[in-house]
Amino acid sequence: MFEDMLEKIHTNKVVVGLGGLVILLLMTCLFLLRNPSKETQEELLPSWSGQSETISSTTMPSKEGSQAEKSQSSTMITVDVKGAVKKPGVYDLPSGSRVNDAILLAGGLREDADRKSVNFAQKLSDEGIVYVASQGENISVINSSVAPQNSTDSSEVSTGKVDLNRATLADLQTISGIGQKRAQDIIDYRDSNGGFKSVDDLSNVSGIGDKTLEKLREEVTVD
Repeated sequence: MFEDMLEKIHTNKVVVGLGGLVILLLMTCLFLLRNPSKETQEELLPSWSGQSETISSTTMPSKEGSQAEKSQSSTMITVDVKGAVKKPGVYDLPSGSRVNDAILLAGGLREDADRKSVNFAQKLSDEGIVYVASQGENISVINSSVAPQNSTDSSEVSTGKVDLNRATLADLQTISGIGQKRAQDIIDYRDSNGGFKSVDDLSNVSGIGDKTLEKLREEVTVD
């Protein structure tokens, strides 16, 4: 009988021990579920949480971006491209564009275009004109693709005088006694010396003597 009691006590200890172990495991599981690790938390985060932040930052235009677009649209200029280009017409370009940009927008030069009649590097201004002469064409075109002229310049233009510092090859050939070669000499001198300081500088151009200079004074000016 005593042995039976010892066996029951031993059996009860085993059952109690197993029960305690089960309870300990259950408590551990509950703790982990209520307090997941940092890595587990990141895994449990919905995948769309990060995407929503990206969408909001890309789809909602910033104030600075709107102002930049508004500023860009307000700095467009309009020029009229004429003459020996493939697609003459009125074109819109960004402020600060050059004559070359306008010509490219107009389809480029025609085969009969006189490349020396325009300054491809010249800056454009709003309401300006880009005129490309044809080869052999003898014209006098005021290229208004430069910055707006002041009142003094306007009076000089109204008198029909040719500005030595702005004239194209075609402009110079409208001067009495100036052919294509002499006009090119004038442009070469202007480019080499940073422009004309006065009309008297024409005496430094090959082929222009004192008598020729006196005749030219009535037809040319220097800005």
